[in-house]
Amino acid sequence: MPLLFTFSLLCGLSLSSAAADKKAAKAADQPAATAEGEKAPPSMPADHEAATRLQVFLDRANFGPGKIDGRFGGFSEKALGLYREAHSLPPLPAAPAPVKVEGQPEKTMPLPDISDMDLTSVKDVFIDYVVTEADVKATGKLPKEVPEMAKLKWLPYANLTEAVGEKFHVDVDYLKQLNPGKLDTLKAGDTLKVPNVEPFEIGGVKTLPLLDLIAAKEAATAAAHKKEKGQQKPKDEAGKKSTEAKGKVTHKAKDAKTTKEAEAAEEKPAPKEGLLTADQIAIKVDTKDNMLRLFENEKLVAAYPVTIGSAQTVSPLGEWKVKGIARLPDFRYDLSFLKTGERGDETYLLAPGPNDPVGVIWVALNKPGIGLHGTSDPDTIGRSASHGCVRLANWDIARLATHVRAGVVVSIH
Repeated sequence: MPLLFTFSLLCGLSLSSAAADKKAAKAADQPAATAEGEKAPPSMPADHEAATRLQVFLDRANFGPGKIDGRFGGFSEKALGLYREAHSLPPLPAAPAPVKVEGQPEKTMPLPDISDMDLTSVKDVFIDYVVTEADVKATGKLPKEVPEMAKLKWLPYANLTEAVGEKFHVDVDYLKQLNPGKLDTLKAGDTLKVPNVEPFEIGGVKTLPLLDLIAAKEAATAAAHKKEKGQQKPKDEAGKKSTEAKGKVTHKAKDAKTTKEAEAAEEKPAPKEGLLTADQIAIKVDTKDNMLRLFENEKLVAAYPVTIGSAQTVSPLGEWKVKGIARLPDFRYDLSFLKTGERGDETYLLAPGPNDPVGVIWVALNKPGIGLHGTSDPDTIGRSASHGCVRLANWDIARLATHVRAGVVVSIH
């Protein structure tokens, strides 16, 4: 059975501060208003398709570049460096300083020379996606105030743009640029141009194949098989005694042992590579570059962008261990606890969903109230501070969760 947790955490981003962070981040990215007072749509970099190809390639390889936005720099640069390190490629020379290009909301860094990497696995950078009824059902009315949110049984996506953006790991502004004039009236059946990544399916979170659950299922299957064989043994022995009593020793009876051994060999499943044990897996979080690294048998196999604690609520440095993983967790909202670390009298239990403050996955550590988790706002990853935890985009924490298990060491330094 999956572990169930109800959270009252230092790390859960308070909704008021989350909204402020999101508003500030968006304001910093917005282009100047036009003469008519309307905001001009930001233009895309000339090399946005090449940058997106690299971002899609890295995302597919589990070296997360953050939200895909058609620009190189920031987490894309960090993910590229870690991918090259993992595949024994030489480090790239220091990148030139990013420059501000007129009409673009962010500074842009030119793409490096990566001719020694084969990106042909990304045949199509973009694909056409038809919005489904399931996408529509994943959205709903999302109140802004916590007391009203606490009345809901599920915290859905606020709109289809948010749902499709998270599904394809794409920055909402970039999604608008790729589909001019389409998002304001988006509905089921509409076709959108989206990055060609492995889609994040909110409906699949509750059945994510967690290693500990797989191990438990295999153990139960093995125990049942052993029990079944044990129940068959007395019957075989009774048959043997009956044959001996009758004095009928046939050629077939003489070879019974050999036959049974052959049948047992046929029934035995082919050997397969076992699940990794906890001591074969390690997670390292670097508070300087805001990247989480996943190691299997001491080999770097994945990396994802994270948000960590602030100066006021520092992420706990040191070595910790995973206690368990919860899919679609609840969150107990306690504003006093979030601000001061002291329990307050007024709390609210917020339901699961993509807009739950801790996202869709909670990886509990052996320090009360601290863990790795998702987010209701991927725009804040790397931009703002958490309340002591390590926060990832929902699509990244869902992938990470399938590679860790109880007992895995999490190093935060």
